Amino acid sequence: MDIAIMIEGQNGLTWPLWKNLVAAVEDLGFAGLYRSDHFTNATPPDKESLELWVSLTWLASHTKRIEFGPLVSPVSFRHPALTARTAAAVDDLSGGRLTLGLGAGWQEREHNLFGFELLDVVSSYYRFEEGLEVITRLLKSDDPVTFKGKYFQLREATLLPRPARPGGARILIGGNGEKRTMSLVAKYADEWNAVFLPPSDFARLSARLDELLCGTGRDPQTVKRSMMAGLLFGRIQKKLDEKLSEQNQTAEELRKSGVVVGVGEEVFEQLKELIKTLLPSVLVNFLQIQL
Repeated sequence: MDIAIMIEGQNGLTWPLWKNLVAAVEDLGFAGLYRSDHFTNATPPDKESLELWVSLTWLASHTKRIEFGPLVSPVSFRHPALTARTAAAVDDLSGGRLTLGLGAGWQEREHNLFGFELLDVVSSYYRFEEGLEVITRLLKSDDPVTFKGKYFQLREATLLPRPARPGGARILIGGNGEKRTMSLVAKYADEWNAVFLPPSDFARLSARLDELLCGTGRDPQTVKRSMMAGLLFGRIQKKLDEKLSEQNQTAEELRKSGVVVGVGEEVFEQLKELIKTLLPSVLVNFLQIQL
């Protein structure tokens, strides 16, 4: 199991913090560094939020080893053609280390504040599917692409220069939806990223994804599985107890919601349990620890 770090960039991320974090993740041996793509949080107060693609461009040119990307970038306020173009350039700059996490968009407050249309749930799903179609076609096709959708259109469009990595950056789709999310993963994604699931639920959804992939003629072993999990830890039990009191939940309640909780060896034992539960069913597992 590879372990990476994931942060919420809208929670006060600045250039000094980002540069220090990038250096630490690279130097300490973590597999990657991922971040959210939001203008602000769902509730006030507003905090500093370093722009996603600018920050990832800096990371790409200042690291040599770690993988990275958005978890996830929404099509609701980023046009898919621009996302494809930017992602191809950043992936090339990094030597092929970008994972392009994509989503429909969900946070109502940021859309209202900055003038983007969120749409209802069903319409948002169809817009997301169109966005995935646009992005994957532009990245994968050497020939001009025409696409006529309700939300996005292409007219003999060609992405130049072509991505150095054949097909461009790996596409990640995140979410736990058994019907809509899994169907899009099976059709478009190179990686499925679950969010805060206990091992048993992860294994069940992973098996469901295997069924859908087989139904579309894709080898389940070619689609990577990963999970974004929370982490609540303390160097000593007293410090952990203080954090638990702030959460107003017990350690067991948090663990059931997909959060790793403990002191030292307890954290390691929970990671080992995840490995035992998850590894038999998939080719590669990747855990993003949310700080």
